[in-house]
Amino acid sequence: MELDVRGEMCPYPAMKAKEALKKLPASERLDVITDHAPALSTVPWEGAKLGFAADVQPLAPGEWRIRLERAAAAIDQRQALAAIAARAAELTAE
Repeated sequence: MELDVRGEMCPYPAMKAKEALKKLPASERLDVITDHAPALSTVPWEGAKLGFAADVQPLAPGEWRIRLERAAAAIDQRQALAAIAARAAELTAE
């Protein structure tokens, strides 16, 4: 499933992603397309709280895909938060 939140600012990308994840069938993943850099941390964090691992990839300058998939094991929220912050900083520095 794809959720395009380009042009939307926080908290809306995270809120919409959270609602979509709650309805997501077990076999599917959610791709969130955003152009709002703060969403690179808020969307993965909402996913982690619901048991989803995130992979963030740049699509174009100032535009990213956040891919959320159900994690195979329980997520350590402290480690997830650190990894999310590091990846967001790396992507916005490019």
